[in-house]
Order: sequence, then C-alpha cells, then structure tokens
Amino acid sequence: MRLGLALGYWGRRPDPAHLELAREAERLGYDSVWTAEAWGSDAFTPLAWIAAHTSRIRLGTAVAQMAARSPTATAMHALTLDHLSGGRMMLGLGLSGPQVVEGWYGRPFPASPLTATREYVDVVRQVLAREGPVELAGRFHSHPYAGPDGTGTGKPLKPITHPLRADLPVLLGAEGPKNIAQTTRIADGWLPLYWSPLRTDVHAASLASLPEGFTVAPMARARVCDDVAEGLLPVKAMLGFYIGGMGHAARNFHADLMARMGFEEEARTVQELFLAGRREEAVLAVPDAFVDEISLVGPRERIAERLELWRKGPVTDLLVTAPDPGTLRVLAELNA
Repeated sequence: MRLGLALGYWGRRPDPAHLELAREAERLGYDSVWTAEAWGSDAFTPLAWIAAHTSRIRLGTAVAQMAARSPTATAMHALTLDHLSGGRMMLGLGLSGPQVVEGWYGRPFPASPLTATREYVDVVRQVLAREGPVELAGRFHSHPYAGPDGTGTGKPLKPITHPLRADLPVLLGAEGPKNIAQTTRIADGWLPLYWSPLRTDVHAASLASLPEGFTVAPMARARVCDDVAEGLLPVKAMLGFYIGGMGHAARNFHADLMARMGFEEEARTVQELFLAGRREEAVLAVPDAFVDEISLVGPRERIAERLELWRKGPVTDLLVTAPDPGTLRVLAELNA
C-alpha cells in the first residue's frame, strides 16, 4: 500500500505549511501529493507550485471539479503540468453536487450524471491520446458543439502540444454505487471520500470487477496524539460541514454515503442541525464510531494496529491528511 499526502484546498488564505509538508513527504518516500478545489482556490495552480519545488513525488488532483472547466480545458491543464513535472501528473476528477455546480459554477447539474461523467472522460482521453481531432456526438459534451444556439462553424481540433503521455492516469471521485461501478470501467482509479476498512462490503458489488492495476485511493485524516477524542475533532468538523452543508437538504451525496455505511439516522440528524444553523451541535452529533473508522488517530501503537486493517482490503494508496511532519514520519515508518 503506497502512501500519499492529501493537502485539500485552501481556507481563507494559502497554508504556508503545505509546501514544506509536500517536500517532507517526498523525503520520507511518499508516492504522491494531492490538491483539491471547492469554491475558492483551484487544484492545478498549487500543484504546479509543488511540482517546481519537488523532483520525484507524483502529483494528483483529488479532485478537480468537472463543472469548473470544459473537458478539453481540463486535459490542457493535465498535459501542461505533466510536461512541466516530467510525467508526474495524475488527473483526479469529480462531478460535485447540484448546490455547487449550479450555485458556484452557474451551470445546470446534469440530468444523467453517469453519462456526463463518461463523456467528460472520453474527451479527456481523446486529447491525451492525440490520435486525431476530438469528436464526440454527446448529450453533454459534444465536440464540435452542435447546440441550437451555436454557429455551426465549429471545427474538430486536436491539441497543438503533443501530450507527454497518452496513458496519463485518470481517476474519479465517485460516491454512488452505479458511479463507482462505472469508474472501474472507464477510469484508472477511484478516489473514495470516506473509506472504512471495517465496512468494505458497502462497496463490494461496485468493485466486483476491478481491472488489473486499478487504483483505490481513499483519504484519511491522520494524527499521532495521546488524546484520541481531541485528535478526531477536526474530522468531526469536516464531516459536519460535508454532511450538513455541502448539498441540498433533499440531495446531499455525502449524507447519502454515510447512510449507506450504516449511519443513516445520524447523518440525517447532522444534516438537520447544520441546516437549522446549529453548526456546533451538528459537529458534535457526528458519531465517534464513524469518525474513528475512517481516520488514523491516536498513539503510534494504535495507529499501527489500525493501519493493518487498511492493508487487508482493496486499497492500493492511502492518501493521508496530516497536520504535522511528525505524523507523516510515523506513517512512513509503519508502512515501510
């Protein structure tokens, strides 16, 4: 099981510790470092900055949001950064949800998310392969554009720049069972948002036909500390926000996932409290058992014991969100 460092996206301002954490992860032998985006900082620019200050560690987006860019624009980002980094780029993509797609990006959420995702990946693959002009008679991502408001003069094009690699890895952040199953067919890897090594049966049907070499790379908060409850508080805060605030009351993919993982009543309670403006109560209502299952928090011996559970399932890469170099070092030692 390889280790990766997940830095996420910025908060109010850039985190001055991110670059040094990435460089320390490279020194410790971590395989990859990942950035993200929501509705603030983008995923690609910080990754380019990290690429300029490292030499070996692979670089991934977990995730770049599809609604933020056309698939050809995303492919341009990926092939550009792949050249600049010497072939270290991995493209992780996510569809997000209706609240973000329509509220932030000002675009309609696709009526058929699976079709939209499949078409997006198809176009990205065509750009990276550069075997001919990009052409797709799609429902959401037609190339050339063929809508009624177009001019009808669009011309199929292929990238001027020759991509460094046609097989640049494409991974998807999927949450629903059908979306995960499709991911195993059209992508090189899957980026689970929550993963419990105690509940792998939740995804068993979706992962029944994993191709050889397929990447399964969940994220987990990690922290070496004596007080487990205190160490889990940031995870509870994150989950309270994702389950309560990142989605509409009637359509929240994060809450739905938590429910499928056996915490349906608790997920709805968190969502109701958050949407009612009772955010502190929502965070406290996140069940400790769920938070602990998807994290690696506590003394070194406890983390070592729990890390063995992560190794037993289909996980190929563990992407850790760690607040300090010491935790990164302990995980590297335990995973050696």
